[in-house]
Amino acid sequence: MPDNIANLASYVEKFSDLRLLCVGDMMLDTFVYGKAGRLSPEAPVPVLQKQRENSMPGGVGNVVTNLCTLGCQTSLISVVGQDAEGDLLCRTLAQQGSNVRLLLQQQNYCTTVKTRFVAGGHHLLRVDREEKLHLPDDALASLLKQVESHIRNIDLVLLSDYGKGLFDERFTPAIIRICQQHGCKVIVDPKRIDYTIYQGATVVKPNLKEFQGVTGRTFNPRAADFQQEAVAAGREVCRRYGVQNLLVTLSEHGMMYIPGDEAEQPVWIPTEAQEVFDVSGAGDTSLAALGASLAAGAPMQAAMRIANAASGIVVGKFGTASVTGAELSQKLGQKHNSGLVTAEEAVEIIAKLRAQGKIIGFTNGCFDLLHPGHLQSFRNARNLCDVLFVGLNSDDSVRRLKGPSRPVNNQESRAAMLTGLKAVDYVVIFDEDSALPLLQKLRPDVIAKEGYPLEKWRGGQFVVSYGGRAVELPRVEGFSSTSIINKLNQ
Repeated sequence: MPDNIANLASYVEKFSDLRLLCVGDMMLDTFVYGKAGRLSPEAPVPVLQKQRENSMPGGVGNVVTNLCTLGCQTSLISVVGQDAEGDLLCRTLAQQGSNVRLLLQQQNYCTTVKTRFVAGGHHLLRVDREEKLHLPDDALASLLKQVESHIRNIDLVLLSDYGKGLFDERFTPAIIRICQQHGCKVIVDPKRIDYTIYQGATVVKPNLKEFQGVTGRTFNPRAADFQQEAVAAGREVCRRYGVQNLLVTLSEHGMMYIPGDEAEQPVWIPTEAQEVFDVSGAGDTSLAALGASLAAGAPMQAAMRIANAASGIVVGKFGTASVTGAELSQKLGQKHNSGLVTAEEAVEIIAKLRAQGKIIGFTNGCFDLLHPGHLQSFRNARNLCDVLFVGLNSDDSVRRLKGPSRPVNNQESRAAMLTGLKAVDYVVIFDEDSALPLLQKLRPDVIAKEGYPLEKWRGGQFVVSYGGRAVELPRVEGFSSTSIINKLNQ
């Protein structure tokens, strides 16, 4: 089965030619970030000093966001309220390139909003505003008409069921019948434990908890007989409800494909070891990457590996996040060496990140010999933003600035060291003596660097000129590349 790195990345290359339709429950994910350094005198609860707030599409909106950032041509059919949050979702999704076809409810339906309060990288509280959706018959007919009119030009359909009321006994079977009539694969991310309404779906994708709910059994992925028991139970689900296949996501234990056809072999792949920063929306990313890969013609095992890589990227980010095609190709080893990108690629990545409301940070330097001062600066810079880009002086640039004996390490080695750091997301090599030309292309929201007061800092002045922030980082005394080299030469 073709699942080597080159073949996997070749499927990602096809994403821009794909047309996918997403149908599902829409919501707005809001993150309120701040500091919590004391308890309230009124009750034993932390006081959050608010610093910033980000809002982004959640639910099926996050699936759409991931498909758009992966490069797919994406259409959306969903329901929101006729309120400020619904209007924000419409604008945001349209700006990121999706073909939005939202039905704005007139009859006192409010858009689902999930607000998370975060301090120091930890969730303190989540507040939900939601009500169950009950579609009147005319609204249902309108949505199905939209599905019918688009299905002829669609490569694959994704149904994202969050249990908010859209997928009822009238709507869901009708969508799947339309897909079957046009020979279009349909993948369901389920919420309910009764799969009757999913009959005919190509793949139903529960997580372990949901799989246990639909089978009525408890499974331990560490048990020796787990695969055998899970496959038997999964095939029984396929027979009972008439779904073709199951794909069970197992969190840190990877994912397992259980085909309904007993002549086809099940597949269990492990997850990739990594630091998990936040799992918000990871299932949406996995669904989007799986659907895009299958639409691109990838066999199931290859599609699973691509989806696994995509979710591995997104759990390393904070908040409801998405993954770009460049990041996924990078992860699969085809396009980029780790996080090393060109200035042109960085501009493209930043545009997509901004569409998600991300704060873009920047710092720069030669970074010839990494030392604790550098590491502290990177951590401080990363705390000021969602995504940190590092401008790295090329070898020729370092020679002009430091002399013919520098750099000690070439630009490839220095870039490899930087991309291996947790705090660094992307590295861009520039050949000029100053990072200003690169800054003029990237236009970050925040620039941070140690030892540069604003009056002497051209890069900082430029970022401030268009409304950004320039932050002088504290210097960690006693460390410098030059002093380390001088000691070695003694």
